[in-house]
Amino acid sequence: MMFIQEEAPLLINKDTGNNVATAKVVANEKPEEILFNNIEISVSESEKRNNGTLNLREYYTVYLIETRLINPAFEKKIEKHSTVWRRYTEFEQLHSYLEITYPYIVLPPLPEKRVMFSWQKISNDTFDPNFIDRRRAGLENFLLRVASHSVLGWDKHYLEFLQDEEGWRESYKANGYFQLVESKLRSLSAAIRLTKSYPQFDIMKDHSDELQAILSNLLKVRCKVAEKKFAVHKLHSNYGRVFSEWSASEKEMGDSLQKIGHYLDSLASCIDASLEDEELLADQLKEYLFFAQSLQTICKNRELLQLKLEDAEENVANKNVERTKAQQGKSGLMSRLFGAVDTDEVREMKVGEIDQQIQEGVVAVTTCRQGLETFTIKALADIERFQKQRTVDLRETVTSYAFLQLKTAKKGLQTWTQIRDCLQNI
Repeated sequence: MMFIQEEAPLLINKDTGNNVATAKVVANEKPEEILFNNIEISVSESEKRNNGTLNLREYYTVYLIETRLINPAFEKKIEKHSTVWRRYTEFEQLHSYLEITYPYIVLPPLPEKRVMFSWQKISNDTFDPNFIDRRRAGLENFLLRVASHSVLGWDKHYLEFLQDEEGWRESYKANGYFQLVESKLRSLSAAIRLTKSYPQFDIMKDHSDELQAILSNLLKVRCKVAEKKFAVHKLHSNYGRVFSEWSASEKEMGDSLQKIGHYLDSLASCIDASLEDEELLADQLKEYLFFAQSLQTICKNRELLQLKLEDAEENVANKNVERTKAQQGKSGLMSRLFGAVDTDEVREMKVGEIDQQIQEGVVAVTTCRQGLETFTIKALADIERFQKQRTVDLRETVTSYAFLQLKTAKKGLQTWTQIRDCLQNI
């Protein structure tokens, strides 16, 4: 199990608004050994490119990853400064590789590939500049979360992904990860029926389903509220225009009416910045919506190991039954059809073969059981780390949302107070 020395603070990326939780410190691990504490990682730019002929052009977006070493002690492992361009599909490949290599870790999710929970102000176009910029921020957040993990951060292929543009692609293909990913996806999609269950993982599975449902409903409601809030505020721009036009025909009330029109226009425009900040907070909730899927994947991975163990145990049990029949000389086809009994020589040969198979089966059971126990210990330790991170992150996100609503409400109250004062002066 992991023993946490101190609670890591939550970092807020001021440029993107994304949460970045620093790595938790294990009792036998020094903070400076976490990659996050020794390197600066940023996804600083995005660029639209195309390939193919003039008639059949395929457009895609690439993102510039910049890394800068800040601790000279790690110069042998990390380049001082590097820049690489990566497509979103390459981030997906990295994510799949980490998922296969570390099945017991609650893997940081990638940002949405297509627009989710869209509303009037949010375009569904994946090439929309605002969507691209939010995805860029999400990809940076993904890389930072991986770097803040004591295990994932020092993975060889992750470091190659950050620093070696062409070498990483060749390495990914050479190691056959395409086939491994396909095989893993098929196994994860298969229905599993177990004779035994592990209560802690059953609870975690139910919790992840509940978390996913709650966050999904929360984001849906937030979209409806944002839609109505946007419509109401923009309606005031019409009133602002009316008061401004009215002021032109009034001499005594002209100044006051013009001010009212200005205040109403200000009220209509202030919602844009507020809702943009809300989208950043919504992206943080989406991240935990996808984190719930990571939890479900861990539970599924354990179920696959449990199934493998149960199959191995069942195989040994069947072999023992088969051995009993072989000892009685009733294991052959002739004995089942006509009741014939094997000779002593045949019986001894068959029992010897089955004993060998039983020994191999017992070894397989032991290996499966050890693998399951190791996975369970590592998974529970990482889930514990994740739960502490989740509590800090979600508290920060919900608190930021509450303060944002207060800020918007105060701005609206101030504007209406100014409008009231103008009306009183008429």
